[in-house]
Amino acid sequence: MLYTVVVTATLVPASNETFTAHIQSIAAGGSGVTRLNGKTVFADFTAPGDFARLRITKDHKTWAEAELIEVIKPSPERISPVCDLYSRCGGCNLQHLNYKAQLNAKTEILLQAFSRIGGIEVPEIKCRESEPFEYRNRFQFHSLAVGTGTGGFGLGFKERKSSDVVMLGDCPVACKPIRNALRHGTFDNFIESPMKSRFNVYAHGDTFLVEGRNEKGRVSLLNKEISLDVKLFFQSNARMLESLITDLTEIAKSADPKLPFADIYCGVGTFAAFLHEGFCETVLVEENKNALLLARENLSKSGMASDGKAHSFFALTDTAWVKTLSQGKKQKWGFMVLDPPRDGLSAPFASWLVQNGPQVLAYVSCNPATLARDSRILLNGAYTLSQLSMYDFYPQTAHIESLALFLRV
Repeated sequence: MLYTVVVTATLVPASNETFTAHIQSIAAGGSGVTRLNGKTVFADFTAPGDFARLRITKDHKTWAEAELIEVIKPSPERISPVCDLYSRCGGCNLQHLNYKAQLNAKTEILLQAFSRIGGIEVPEIKCRESEPFEYRNRFQFHSLAVGTGTGGFGLGFKERKSSDVVMLGDCPVACKPIRNALRHGTFDNFIESPMKSRFNVYAHGDTFLVEGRNEKGRVSLLNKEISLDVKLFFQSNARMLESLITDLTEIAKSADPKLPFADIYCGVGTFAAFLHEGFCETVLVEENKNALLLARENLSKSGMASDGKAHSFFALTDTAWVKTLSQGKKQKWGFMVLDPPRDGLSAPFASWLVQNGPQVLAYVSCNPATLARDSRILLNGAYTLSQLSMYDFYPQTAHIESLALFLRV
């Protein structure tokens, strides 16, 4: 039987009223999208192609929020979630979509961001797939006391749209060492008792780091040892990080090695540890001083300290670093990797790149909206967009990581 939607109302239903609709697509953030009387409606846990009954929960001027009441006819892309806590736990929000549909949705979100925000046509987006489950190496857990006077504790995540904590006995996206510890209750092998009510954990290979206990360690990526601190940011999907590093290494080959290379927002220097070889000079810029100390260590262990070339480290914001450059002579750059936070590039730094940026510019982004915004600035006579790729660092969630490659005009 075929279902169609015939809209006869002249107004969007008031809050708590229900209506039926087809879900058209997935929006940034993971909500399904439909339209009613010209107004866009967002509904969590719906799939493109669903015919569903929804209830309006919040009605805004130009859009509305709705909750899913019933799936009348499910989309072919809809599957049963693997996790029993799905929709309650605040982590995953796309487990009700098959993996191919998740990739298609994220690619389309990235494409639409470039179109709507940047006004940029992207002919093709390359997609780098991950293992759908047991991929995540880094978590922030919340600890809860279990049993009065026993000294026991349990681990959990924040509930969806709540400050409450949902207790965990398993997590299907966790890498095997963390998942096994959750499932078999062996976290006390690593933690006698949590020193903080909220703490970070990282595990990969033989490395198992816990904030407040053993916080620093080394992890093997593409046969290179990288030092990290569990309190500091480090990518949470090691295999996808290796894929990204491999692609950046190939891109670096197209840059002029006689010109300097810079890793901006370098964190603990992971990219620079792989990319600095061959360039006459390397510059690392990172606002977090503790991360920059580890970057020095990682670059030293990768052979940079003994190669006899000029290398510099700046514990500065992008804007502050640009100001130091304006005080000296103008310098040409061969290659830069940018990996900014969700806010993207600062306006002064983006402007500086237009005037003084490198021949080859690789922009790693965790936010399609700010990447599209910054791309519009860079493409205004300074660069061409040579390549755009989506890396699925976080399957089962709507989070999108991407890489844009710009070449100087």
